[in-house]
Amino acid sequence: MTHKLTIRVYYEDTDMAGIVYYANYLRYIERGRSEWVRDNGMDQNAMKEEGVVFAVRRVEADYLLPAKLDDELVVETDVMSVTAARMVMEQHVKRDEEVLFHAIVTVVCIGENGLPTRLPAKVRQMVH
Repeated sequence: MTHKLTIRVYYEDTDMAGIVYYANYLRYIERGRSEWVRDNGMDQNAMKEEGVVFAVRRVEADYLLPAKLDDELVVETDVMSVTAARMVMEQHVKRDEEVLFHAIVTVVCIGENGLPTRLPAKVRQMVH
């Protein structure tokens, strides 16, 4: 099921050309994943207290069209696959039905020692 988050482009998001600075798309999709986590009943603070946090392992990104000041954008997030150790998500940033940005993001969990650990059972069960 596709999760959707609506955001607005502010002046601070743009570069000298008046378009969204490329790195801000990574912020937008991070917000999309964070809201996906929250909307699916996961508490990242509780996870951290248990010694596990999410970390991005890999991002494959395609910048297709520019977003501009005051555009209303929608960040769409879908889970593509889940294993015991990682979750692969597909994300789009759209203006209306136009895809401006596309990313495939691999998310893992790391423990307090900074080493990879299994995804929490709740996460794996939720997406299967």
